[in-house]
Amino acid sequence: MRYLAALLAAAAVAGCSSWNPFGPDRPTPKELQPIVAPITAAQVWKESIGSVEFPMVVAINGGVVTMASSDGSVVALEAASGRSLWRANVGAKLSAGVGSDGTVAAVVTRGGDLVALEGGQIKWKKALGVRVATAPLVAGGRVFVLGVDRAVQAFDAADGAKIWQVARPGDPLTLAQAGVIAAFKDTLVVGQGPRMAGIEPISSTIRWEVPIGAPRGANEVERLADLVGPAVRTGDLMCARSFQAAVGCVDAERGRIMWTKAIGGTDAVAGDAELLFAADASDRLSAWKTPSGDVAWTSESLMYRGLGAPAAVGASVVFGDRDGTLHWMSRAKGESQLRSTTDGSAITVPPVVVGGTLIVVTRSGGVFAFRPS
Repeated sequence: MRYLAALLAAAAVAGCSSWNPFGPDRPTPKELQPIVAPITAAQVWKESIGSVEFPMVVAINGGVVTMASSDGSVVALEAASGRSLWRANVGAKLSAGVGSDGTVAAVVTRGGDLVALEGGQIKWKKALGVRVATAPLVAGGRVFVLGVDRAVQAFDAADGAKIWQVARPGDPLTLAQAGVIAAFKDTLVVGQGPRMAGIEPISSTIRWEVPIGAPRGANEVERLADLVGPAVRTGDLMCARSFQAAVGCVDAERGRIMWTKAIGGTDAVAGDAELLFAADASDRLSAWKTPSGDVAWTSESLMYRGLGAPAAVGASVVFGDRDGTLHWMSRAKGESQLRSTTDGSAITVPPVVVGGTLIVVTRSGGVFAFRPS
């Protein structure tokens, strides 16, 4: 398996250890080919938030994006212009964030504190007693937290009072990478190992549970198959990757698997009702038809470039690499369209699209917004 761009914790968690697979050997990237289907995209604004050395997820609420840096800074920006709406610092380094419902934003510190903010002010803090790598979900007046130990906790968004906890049996090795936790109608959808589960958010009753990936391999490292977030929601489907095992979609209304494809890879998928996109462990690109899982196209043009999670914007799917380059590919055929540069540091935060504007965050903390013509 290739060097991992994913951030994996090295600390012990509730009797479980976590694996850090960074290795010195990197295959030689495939030489870039000429642009065959050229498009144009303008950089419309840029900002800086400070280095991001944890698995950060950008929260989107209307035309506002909320993000954070490793040193504890949290910022809300206007997606169209990059204008800062508010900034705050929680006073500690972060391990997870950001979740937001547009009013309350939530992050988790390395020391295990869940911190809620409102309007740039700290609203409350709550000790979790568990390591967290997944951004909290703020929805329905509650803050939901998925720990590295795969337990789910629910807190009152108003005052931080703990409401319930759902624990899973311990495993000898767990993945400290952003997992799946999302809202689907009146169901809380979480990834617990290779399974996607639907939880009733008031009582914490498990409504359904289906596997996307199947652990395989001769040792604990090879058998890691946790779901990697963020997930893609389109209609009644929730789609996600099972770490180094599979990509698949679940009918979250009925709680049944729609399709799953065995494929390696470590980063989140992206897409919409038509197509789902991802890179595998060797940075081979694939597009699947979202309703059926049938392969629409594959491409080996970006092999071994250290790609992160993609984003679908307009007629393109965009992948960022470890050198801070954005590769714009035709969503219809996977042909190269454009290459855009950022600040030269790796793009490990999943890009987001707001109103046709692509927003990417680099490891050095550069925030860049592009708008295709």
